[in-house]
Amino acid sequence: MKRLHYLIIPAIIFASCGGGKTPEKKTETPAKVDSAKAIPVAVMTVQAIDFHGYVEVQSQIVGDENVLATSQAPGTVSNIMVQVGQRVGKGQVLAILDAAAVNQQMDALQPQLQLTKALYEKQQTLWKENIGTEVQLMSAKVAYESVQKQLEALKTQKDLYRIVSPIAGVVDQVTIKVGEISTPGGNGTMGIRVVSYDKLKAEASLGENYLGKVKQGDPVILVLNSENDSIKTTLSYVSQAIDPTSRAFTVVVRLGNNSKLHPNMACEMKIGNYQNPHALVVPVSVIQKTQDGTMLYVASGGKAKAVMVTAGRNSNGQVEILDGLNEGDQVIVKGYEGIDNGQPISIQ
Repeated sequence: MKRLHYLIIPAIIFASCGGGKTPEKKTETPAKVDSAKAIPVAVMTVQAIDFHGYVEVQSQIVGDENVLATSQAPGTVSNIMVQVGQRVGKGQVLAILDAAAVNQQMDALQPQLQLTKALYEKQQTLWKENIGTEVQLMSAKVAYESVQKQLEALKTQKDLYRIVSPIAGVVDQVTIKVGEISTPGGNGTMGIRVVSYDKLKAEASLGENYLGKVKQGDPVILVLNSENDSIKTTLSYVSQAIDPTSRAFTVVVRLGNNSKLHPNMACEMKIGNYQNPHALVVPVSVIQKTQDGTMLYVASGGKAKAVMVTAGRNSNGQVEILDGLNEGDQVIVKGYEGIDNGQPISIQ
């Protein structure tokens, strides 16, 4: 009996020394692991808003009347009579070319004109006095009128050596200099450009996939990059013809006179072609494409929940959600990149 007593005592001592540590590991370790897995995120609460969809495209301000005035005959520029920024009238002479050859011909005809005129007037006097024949009178008349017509033709020819403004407007560019050769058409660049500021318009090209999706009268916002301003207006014209090369069509907004606008100014044209007064929208960045469809994450019960959604129109960084979300849902907008479905999260 004494021997059995001694064997039991060490077992009791061993149990009292080592048994107290095991329960502590079982209670503390799971709590630390759960805390480490919770990922901080930011959320937005979904609310119905008035959502407008826009077709956004870069456009340019141009003059509805924007012309390059050039001479109608080749010649050397002898005098430029206007400068950039000057307002000119329709038909005003902008520059003069050297027309020395024409002037010489006109000068040579002056004595002949005076002679034929004197002979004609003398024949008229004699005819009234019943002196001479009708043939002599008619011959003198024809000779005088012939010289007159030659001079008129030379004057018309001389006009070809002038650059005249075909419209009323403002001189926008002068791309010729005194001493240079001016040619009809100016090769598309050489001449004096005149722009009418009273008839400005914004033009843009849209890809053919937008044909039928925008129409005349749609609301338009023109964002003026250089002025840090915008203009609200409507779409004036939509072309129905597709350019065979660019596969695009033209849209136009007529603007009239506006001190904020200048020809060749770039601006963004935002054509409003959609509206939903009770739309649920989220940032485009939170939308993820998967093999099963379009997905985003919402916060639910302290965890991230993957939700399949149907996306509609998107505009200005926002996308309309047609199905899959309810008003009041909390969509994860930051921290969603590193989470999985069911991942514990902490909302910051």
